[in-house]
Amino acid sequence: MKNLFKIIRIFLILISLTTLISCKNTYLNESNYSIDYSKNKNWLHLPQYDLKEVDVFYVYPTAWYKEDPNESNICEIDNKLMIMGSQKAYNSQATAFETFANIYSPYYRQADAKYILSLAEEDRWKIERGIPATDVINAFDYYIKNFNHNKPFILVGHSQGAMVLMILLEDYMKNNPQVYKNMISAYIIGYPITKDFLKRNNHLKFANGADDTGVIISYNTQSKTVKPGDNILISDNTALVINPINWKRDETLALASENLGSYMLNSKGEFSKIMNFADAQIDLKQGVLICSSVDENTMNEFSSIFPIGIYHVFDFPFYYYNLRENAQ
Repeated sequence: MKNLFKIIRIFLILISLTTLISCKNTYLNESNYSIDYSKNKNWLHLPQYDLKEVDVFYVYPTAWYKEDPNESNICEIDNKLMIMGSQKAYNSQATAFETFANIYSPYYRQADAKYILSLAEEDRWKIERGIPATDVINAFDYYIKNFNHNKPFILVGHSQGAMVLMILLEDYMKNNPQVYKNMISAYIIGYPITKDFLKRNNHLKFANGADDTGVIISYNTQSKTVKPGDNILISDNTALVINPINWKRDETLALASENLGSYMLNSKGEFSKIMNFADAQIDLKQGVLICSSVDENTMNEFSSIFPIGIYHVFDFPFYYYNLRENAQ
């Protein structure tokens, strides 16, 4: 009997050790260490010459995914996949603002996309409020204190980048009104800005037209065939949307011919300007932006991680030159 208890005790110890090791693998970088943003290596992009009169602080979308199920759900700051993916995102999104602004873009430890999307809305925010938002807010604070020099600035973020900027708007801007007054606008694209979010944060306001300042601009693009509830990024139908072609909040259709230009990959794998490609119309019931002029099957070949008709990865490219013109 003593031997049996001894065996059971050893077995339980082994299970505990295995659990600890497993937890360590899953939450490998869930520690309290901070990223040193005084080091250039921790920035995706810093302007070579800070000569322009306005800055853009850009936060890229999810640019990394777990190659091994045993990897942490949050990557390290020097993860090679993330560094490569973030540069691709920068090329298709942030370059829209390079013609008139100094671009500042930090690396940040971000969560795996499939992991985040598998969680309930409340749990997604718990993860984002941890390491991802902490990194971005620390980077932004460093930018403000060391690079900005009291210049007007624009916030730009997509997908997970939009989520962490929402937290920055909610917390940092509320506590730093002297910084907030210099914000021209915040392009929070690819994650919904809900009525409840604005109700909780009455220091923030949503854009009503092309010339508003100190406002949030947001939309999530999909095809008209996507049924209500099928877009995993939209938790309810209270999202606020502005049309990036005509800058209206109603359901007025903006034709593809009105679009200033999309920025899409050509046959050589290079981004180029395409005219008469993407239209835009708000669906107020779903709280989304509908694009009906593109072929959803073709688009799905480039974004198979999402169900057909979800144009998440094209939120910026479809309306690239409209975003540039509006921000400029």
